[in-house]
Amino acid sequence: MRITRVMGAALLALGLAAGPAAADSSPSPSASADGDAPTRAGTSFRTATEIDQGQQATASGSTGDYLYWSFPADTGQRPTVRATVKLPDAHGSETWQLDVYDGLRRRQSCQYGAQTRTAAQGAGSVELACVLRTVRGWAEPWANDPLPGTYYARLTVVDLGAADLGKPVGAEVRVESKGIGGAAAVDGSLGKPLVPGIAVTSEEDKDGAKGAVLSSFGSDDGWSSGWWSDRWVWTGIGAVLAALAGIGGYVLTRGSGRPSRVPPNV
Repeated sequence: MRITRVMGAALLALGLAAGPAAADSSPSPSASADGDAPTRAGTSFRTATEIDQGQQATASGSTGDYLYWSFPADTGQRPTVRATVKLPDAHGSETWQLDVYDGLRRRQSCQYGAQTRTAAQGAGSVELACVLRTVRGWAEPWANDPLPGTYYARLTVVDLGAADLGKPVGAEVRVESKGIGGAAAVDGSLGKPLVPGIAVTSEEDKDGAKGAVLSSFGSDDGWSSGWWSDRWVWTGIGAVLAALAGIGGYVLTRGSGRPSRVPPNV
């Protein structure tokens, strides 16, 4: 009974400790109805419109334009970019594509999702989606792994008839993330997030030059890339359970003391 009480108390304490780690893996909150969502899109990487995760940005353009948005993504997140293109009343068959690039402007592959779709003649809209791989805290220089920083979403038509070129269209873009947590954690951390202007900001400490403003997200003491993840919690739980199992096995196998067949004076 004493072993059972000890195991119960240990499991209760570990469950309370694992609570905050589980909360860190919750999906990102939905957009607030503050009316501050962008209503325009950029036309290049340098002019990409910044949006926050959970916001639904809208924009107007013409078929043939390149529409760009940028959004932040941090370690342990698996971003999902969704786009809806509202087509004109009369049009032919059109093929639209949604591409996502990281802070180094490397095109990131999608785990799944309809990244390219064709709208039939007369269709009112076309929907696209791209689910990225989980953002890692560190990677080799030659790797194409997604790293924390700014990401770019580019929406454009890749195939259409000449008669439809330049017709007005509307676009809606939304980015959401699912927190993966320790399941995708790696040892090591990224020294600086991959965001525009990071080189200018780094030089500001030396000569006092005005630096670029970085995206305001992540933990209060910097980016969340680091040694801590909820893997430590579950590793600790496994170690305690293994120790309790060893103690319980010893108690069960040692018996009640002196065997009954041994004389008491021996």
